[in-house]
Amino acid sequence: MPAPTLVAQTTYAELLERTANAAFQDAFADAGSFTAKSINGRKYWYFQTGTGADRSQRYVGPETPELLERIAHHKEVREDERERRALVSTLVRSFSFPRPIPEIGDVIAALAKAGVFRLRGVLVGTISYQTYAAMLGVRLSAGSLQTGDVDIAQFKNVSVAVEDSTPPVLEVLKEVDKTFRAVPHVSDGRRVTSYAAKGGLRVDFLTPHEGKETSRPQKLPALNTDAQPLRFLDFLIRDPEPAVILHGAGIYVHVPAPARYAVHKLIVSRRRPEGLAKRDKDLQQSEALLAALAEKRPQELKSAWEEAHGRGPKWRQLMLEGLALLSASVRDVVLKTIGAPRSVIPGIDLSFENPPARYDFSRDVVTFQGQALGGAVNCAVSREALDDHFGADGLGQEGRVEAFLKNRSRIEEIARAKYLASPVDEPGAVLVKTSDVDRLSTQRAPKRK
Repeated sequence: MPAPTLVAQTTYAELLERTANAAFQDAFADAGSFTAKSINGRKYWYFQTGTGADRSQRYVGPETPELLERIAHHKEVREDERERRALVSTLVRSFSFPRPIPEIGDVIAALAKAGVFRLRGVLVGTISYQTYAAMLGVRLSAGSLQTGDVDIAQFKNVSVAVEDSTPPVLEVLKEVDKTFRAVPHVSDGRRVTSYAAKGGLRVDFLTPHEGKETSRPQKLPALNTDAQPLRFLDFLIRDPEPAVILHGAGIYVHVPAPARYAVHKLIVSRRRPEGLAKRDKDLQQSEALLAALAEKRPQELKSAWEEAHGRGPKWRQLMLEGLALLSASVRDVVLKTIGAPRSVIPGIDLSFENPPARYDFSRDVVTFQGQALGGAVNCAVSREALDDHFGADGLGQEGRVEAFLKNRSRIEEIARAKYLASPVDEPGAVLVKTSDVDRLSTQRAPKRK
């Protein structure tokens, strides 16, 4: 489907700025003042109210140019809820960007109002994935957008460091739906990391595991709840981005950077059992984001990939196994973006089953087809290569096809070597040029395991 117009992305950017200002105004609406503290060489801001024994401070966030601007204009922000609702409506109705079901939207709004995202909680999972459509200006398939869960993650050390907290989670959720109840953790019934309501709506709290992998719940004091530790989560929620949930007048949240989300989904897809619906959904979401990022944010994708790739052999194995399961076009686009050859993909090979050949006059090449990981690969050899190396000089179209057929096995072996070992030039295709013949004729393609 065609990408939404620039108008949609401009509208979303305006909504993001307005919801950020509104969230800031709502969080610090009382009479008070902003004050800074230096912690480990970095400045953090707090909002202070009262004096003496009644003095209290609420965490605002680490100092950034954007935060200083927001503090400077704190008194100037006016109520613009009606305008924000109109922007949300435009993004949903005119540009078909996704919105959560109302029940989930209400829950996220309540959590935001309670301070979950101000205290550096990160919305993860499919609800965060929904925000990438408007953020990146792309359309996402409906099948990968459905969920009945809300997942919130936070680093444990951040939760301790902010020196502020939300009300107890169950209290916040019961204000939305009185049927919410705490779900005792399976390994320790005294601890709670999940909350469920009638109808199946569920809210889960997560945190990266530290040290040896464990399933024991970890306390998140800033969010007044326990959380389930998960492997690979630290990569996902590091350096999150602001986003807007398209519900009501817009909800200002923090979500994983889309490049981190895409790579993370490749990894976790390989840790789920074969045939599990969540595994297919992980791959669908990753594939859609990887395709968009390669076009719109290639440097961010390359950086996230390299960071994950550098974390060790197990990470690399899971990433590449996941990449092997994507469509050939997206797989090749990612490899081109990160500058890796196709030979890094487990089990990949280029094979031929005596396919028919034809002359493509528009490109001046002889075309033939190969197979790799169950998909077709469009192969071709240039006229110059046929003329210079395979005796086709001075021949017409039929003569060039005949020259290819006489030298088929050698040309196919060169095509295979280039397809596997050379940097990706064109996704889903390989072209044998005259310069490739001498370079690759003596170079055997990598053997496959």
